[in-house]
Amino acid sequence: MPLHPAPALAGLLVALLATAPLATAPAAAQKAAPAAPAAPAPAAPNPAISPSHFALAKEVMLSSGIARSFDSIVPVFSEQIKQAAVTRPELTKDLDDVLAKLQPEMELQKQRMIDTASRIYAEKLSEAELRDIAAFFRSPAGKRYVETQPQVLDDMVQAMQAWTQEVSEYVMVRVRAEMGKRGHQMQ
Repeated sequence: MPLHPAPALAGLLVALLATAPLATAPAAAQKAAPAAPAAPAPAAPNPAISPSHFALAKEVMLSSGIARSFDSIVPVFSEQIKQAAVTRPELTKDLDDVLAKLQPEMELQKQRMIDTASRIYAEKLSEAELRDIAAFFRSPAGKRYVETQPQVLDDMVQAMQAWTQEVSEYVMVRVRAEMGKRGHQMQ
């Protein structure tokens, strides 16, 4: 499973969201148009986060590649909706039109998540730290880091799978040997 250009946690979150099945509501509930997700209530202003602090946090979040992780979520949901409607081919054209019409709304939802992630960065890192991190991501090395991140994460996942299997077998052999020394036979 390819991961997205983001730290492992964000990549795993996207992977989990991308593979989560969409809930299908009963037919009666589907007739009523659900409201768009409400914008979260404005949090109490954090006096420690100035506009420049937030702007740096947003720059770091965007330049780190994490925002690209959010890009894949809406298309996955759209594809799941199309797959759920595959038994009703007469809906295909209208469904495609509706999904295309909803794109601007979905972009706004993505921007909302970008702002939320930026605020989280601003809460966890000082303005000075974010300035240094932003400078790194603007540098050739930082740009290369972001560029290579998807393949690095893919390779790490593959390496971890092999390592997990190897260590699991090793630990089991060692546990059996040690339990044997204590007079216990384990399968």
